Amino acid sequence: MHNTDPNFPWPLTHVDLLSERYGGQPLSCNDEFFAEASNLVKREEPVFIADKYTDRGKWMDGWETRRRRTPGFDWCILRLGLAGVIKAIDVNTTFFRGNAPEKITLEACHSKTDPGETGDWQVLLEQVPVQANSHNYFEISDRHTWTHLRLKIYPDGGVARLRIYGEPRADWSVLLPGELVDLAASTNGGRALACSDMFFSPMNNLIAPARGVNMGDGWETKRRRGPGHDWLIVKLASAGQIQRVLIDTCHFKGNFPESFSLEAVNTSREDLTASDIPWQPLISRTRLQAHTEHVFQTEISETQSRFNHVRLNIYPDGGVSRMRIWGYPELVKS
Repeated sequence: MHNTDPNFPWPLTHVDLLSERYGGQPLSCNDEFFAEASNLVKREEPVFIADKYTDRGKWMDGWETRRRRTPGFDWCILRLGLAGVIKAIDVNTTFFRGNAPEKITLEACHSKTDPGETGDWQVLLEQVPVQANSHNYFEISDRHTWTHLRLKIYPDGGVARLRIYGEPRADWSVLLPGELVDLAASTNGGRALACSDMFFSPMNNLIAPARGVNMGDGWETKRRRGPGHDWLIVKLASAGQIQRVLIDTCHFKGNFPESFSLEAVNTSREDLTASDIPWQPLISRTRLQAHTEHVFQTEISETQSRFNHVRLNIYPDGGVSRMRIWGYPELVKS
């Protein structure tokens, strides 16, 4: 079952810009004596193995520095996998009970090349205390696009994972004239806004890069026991003319939807679940197959209009691994 702290909804509605699935990585740090900084960006939740040791001490699933005996702090510079606007962070110290930092600071910069310690660093989060063996959630009020981060821990210690939830900002200037773009892709700035249910796996998996690696790497709802159907709304990275659609049920063999339909709308409204939203049909209800990529082009009823949101309807329930919405973007600066 997939759930999160109801007071911190960002993991469900935004992507982790630092995740290794998007190419996030640590570039340098001043110390990683006990555990490597590369652990900070792992997709998997941290684990603890009680009897596992290395020649340097206890094995830990995170970034851990040695005990500091002089004044100062430890630091790690990381490159975001997706440049974007940062909305919230999670400094996860799970399993670091007697060896977590006392405080942290987070800085950011925007750079075409990888910065060093003397980069143009701007403070995103002033020095704040963090709790041991906990998720430490912080919301960020900033509208700039960032490419790199510097995490400072005071005075030393270990952090299991660093999650950076935000909105990707694609560089539309690199497109060729008339190039088709996946307008829904999270790597371009598409974002799942709402869905009827995501009991087994989060909705933003639907627009993640590459094919799903297993059944858990898709969007799957619980078994529906009453009337109706499940649905998911995606805000496209850019408004555009939709030309081709892919619905991939990869790995969903005994639990794929019987059928689906696709609707779209162009609106500035935020209440996309309201009953008076004028959704237009793009693809009428169509049967699906298990573990299959389904591509639709001639079936799309409206390819000249401009849309900025789509709604995927699945009947009655089940799992879809990926959805691709290829189209001609209206290139508007964000």
